[in-house]
Amino acid sequence: MKIFTTKQIASIDRYTIEHEPIADIDLMERAAQKMTGHLVNLFPGEQPLVFFSGTGNNGGDALAMARLFAAKRHPCTVFYPETGRPLSPSCSKNLERLREQGLAILLPISSEADFPVLNPGTPVIEGLFGAGLTRPLEGLPAALVRHINQSGARVYAIDMPAGLMGEDNGGNPAENIIRAAETLTLQFPKISLLFPENEIFTGRVTVIDIGLHPGAIAGTETPFRITERREIRALFPPRKRFSHKGTYGHALLVAGSYGKTGAAVLAAQACQRSGAGLVTVHIPRCGYSILQTASPETMCSTDPADDIITTIPELAAAAGGAKYSAIGAGPGLGTHAGTRKALFELLGKACQPLVLDADALNILSEKPALLQEIPPGSVLTPHPGEFRRLFGDDETTVVPGLTAIPGRPNEPGRAHNPGQPNSWLRLEKQRRLSQTLGVVIVLKGAFTTITLPSGDAIFNPTGNPGMATGGSGDVLTGIITALLAQRFSPEDGAIAGVYIHGLAGDLAARSIPAPALIASDIIRFLPKTFRKIYGFIL
Repeated sequence: MKIFTTKQIASIDRYTIEHEPIADIDLMERAAQKMTGHLVNLFPGEQPLVFFSGTGNNGGDALAMARLFAAKRHPCTVFYPETGRPLSPSCSKNLERLREQGLAILLPISSEADFPVLNPGTPVIEGLFGAGLTRPLEGLPAALVRHINQSGARVYAIDMPAGLMGEDNGGNPAENIIRAAETLTLQFPKISLLFPENEIFTGRVTVIDIGLHPGAIAGTETPFRITERREIRALFPPRKRFSHKGTYGHALLVAGSYGKTGAAVLAAQACQRSGAGLVTVHIPRCGYSILQTASPETMCSTDPADDIITTIPELAAAAGGAKYSAIGAGPGLGTHAGTRKALFELLGKACQPLVLDADALNILSEKPALLQEIPPGSVLTPHPGEFRRLFGDDETTVVPGLTAIPGRPNEPGRAHNPGQPNSWLRLEKQRRLSQTLGVVIVLKGAFTTITLPSGDAIFNPTGNPGMATGGSGDVLTGIITALLAQRFSPEDGAIAGVYIHGLAGDLAARSIPAPALIASDIIRFLPKTFRKIYGFIL
């Protein structure tokens, strides 16, 4: 699914109005009907509802929904602005329609004295400001937002929580943004709804399809999208009858150290379960019996050292060429000086893309100049802390030769606070890093973000909080390495690997409560995951 900036969405709206064709007021009515249809089952019959309308089309949506709910015998109280600022034409028309209906109580707001008393839990449908907002709220609107938040009302935000902007919220005061229980975002998730620091404002995010013109959507270019299952399914053709283990590649994992052999085991088992024909793990001698017992399908290459990895195995095949079709490194490695030396040797000798995770990234963060030595097309899988250690804070970079990271320039009232999370700037930085270094970067977390050397950024929709557990990243390393071994491109391998990893976690979460879910559960549900990918009934 493509996702767009708020300016692009406004353009797609206009195209729909002109080419469907449909009047703006009728498109608004369609959106209001879809949102009302979604919410109506949440409220028992004749549940009183409170609506807040702004002056623009977001306010028009709220007014149209109030009319629809009033027609369903819900007592509706509607607060609308009366500050001398004109309403948009469609908003004004919906206010007129609501007055003509005569079923809702209409109360203007012109000062803080007009703010209503809201009881905790009161259902509030909020349409003060939509995705087109470009500056932080101030004055009366900001005071109204704070009043609603402090009331404890249960807020349902239309398109965007009032005060939250569609991309960059650097310097946007958190106290002046609505805290919604649910956000009904229209047609597409707005980019800022996918950022972790905004979860406290958005609550649950529900995408409401309002039928914007497919031609406009198809014809509008964007580097941003969300992975869809059909895209993943297309990457997995049925296996041929006469294929053999050599057909599906030989994966090498460089992993483990004393006390962290489990990381190597998890990566190896995930790699096996994700279709690699052969899997070899290079491990310290202390891990030999553990690995051979826990994963008998895995071949073992032992390091001369007992407790750490100090060397890498021979990468060239006896007949020439590469012995391994994919290499993953990092799970449980540690950062001992001997291990650092071995990783630097791997960077120098590998002729294929690498999957680098965990301590491999921590080692690289100590010598950032070596980032330039990573083979093109490699896949880096940092969590946010590893990303910061590798590349500096959100607005700067430590990569030699990399120019300043683009972002929204500072504006009055928009000064960026270096201590405040700003995922938009980090996303732009991540995209530029992938382009400059020629690598795929998988920034792990909810809606894991995958950036490609092309500059594209893909958000992953699968996964759940139960996967926030030790070893989950090691499983992901094994999955992606297996896909690269099967000759997936690094881009496709990363996108598919992250999706499969999250889907396995989602299937596990159907029977295992989030606090009890562990990394090996993700591996255990990989067979059901592939069955689902291939389209069979579970």
